[in-house]
Amino acid sequence: MSNRLDAIFKPKSIAVVGASTTEGTIGYVILDNLLRFDFKGKIYPINPKADQIRDLKAYASVLDVPEEIDLAIIVVKRDLVHMAVDQCGQKGVKGIIAITAGFKEIGGEGIEKERELIEVIHKYDMPMIGPNCYGVFNTNPEVSLNSTFSKLNPPRGHIAFLSQSGSLGEVVIDYTNRLSLGFSMFVSIGNKADVSDIDILKYWQEDQNTNIILLYLENIEGATEFTSLARSIAREKPIVAVKAGRTASGAKAISSHTGVLAGGDNATSAVFEQCGILRAESLEEMFDIASALTHQPLIKGDRIAVITNAGGPAILATDAVESIGLKMARFSDETTTFLRSNLQSMAAVNNPIDVIASGGPDAYAAAVKAVLEDDGVDGAIVIFVPPKMVPSVGVLEAIIETVESH
Repeated sequence: MSNRLDAIFKPKSIAVVGASTTEGTIGYVILDNLLRFDFKGKIYPINPKADQIRDLKAYASVLDVPEEIDLAIIVVKRDLVHMAVDQCGQKGVKGIIAITAGFKEIGGEGIEKERELIEVIHKYDMPMIGPNCYGVFNTNPEVSLNSTFSKLNPPRGHIAFLSQSGSLGEVVIDYTNRLSLGFSMFVSIGNKADVSDIDILKYWQEDQNTNIILLYLENIEGATEFTSLARSIAREKPIVAVKAGRTASGAKAISSHTGVLAGGDNATSAVFEQCGILRAESLEEMFDIASALTHQPLIKGDRIAVITNAGGPAILATDAVESIGLKMARFSDETTTFLRSNLQSMAAVNNPIDVIASGGPDAYAAAVKAVLEDDGVDGAIVIFVPPKMVPSVGVLEAIIETVESH
């Protein structure tokens, strides 16, 4: 599956089936985004009522396109999707993104329509994202793919995001723009009629441009395989997940959203714990974690040093460290001797280190240097409450310079 997904994430040619001349429609916006994001391959608008769209020659059907097509993005009405995908199969299209909704998530005839769609996909052996999805993007400059209907351009980076909710895509892109975080890839997986979250995780495990993986999940299918795969990935690439449907009402809402049943919350927590997935309680917390993972390396162990100039924050930090299963580091004799020699006599040199309120740039530089050079310390939390008599900028510069030199 991994190599087959290249047709979806790294296509050299794309047909937009249902491309529109009407601004504001999904068929227009997706075509516009491909152009606006400077897609590096060829683009073929498919619309039987148009000869040209956005200065591109339009075709009545994919069967009329003279060249090969790697990816077809389907945005036609629900009842036309089956025929459009069948024509893609006849053409030899290598991958499908089905944006159109109205399938399993609505129940009733939607379930049957999705079953029929799956039969066509399997008949022609074409991997499909969706239906009922927001699209994908790949910010690799060799590809520059934005097949979503977002109003924003995703920034380039090394975070991959998988979402079972399409509309969250817009929120996610906004978050990353405001936090100066960058994406490698994004996929809205929709109803998961064919390509699953497991398939996507395998693909990102091998992707050299992806260092961190974020997941918004409404259900977990194939828990045993998912756990084994995530455990192997998390050793090299951190995985952060938000699992929706924690309450009975939330689980019921999921069923009407993507047509699946949400697993129990306790079971989800157990799966995440077994495979090393970091669970976030909200999107805000997810992006706090992603920001931390982006801007600093993973710590090698659980021994933490706290440096402060105020007792209250030091106590709160100490409680926070131990309450989440980390440990307050024990300093070596060399470290405490160095601290006594470089801090004021009233300073506390055990963990947490208190340089006291009058401690300035030199005190902070000494404290940070001491803990970073102690083999018994894996990470440090540095707290600075700025008093009037201490040059705040000087303290911050001293901390930054010392960290960068180590």
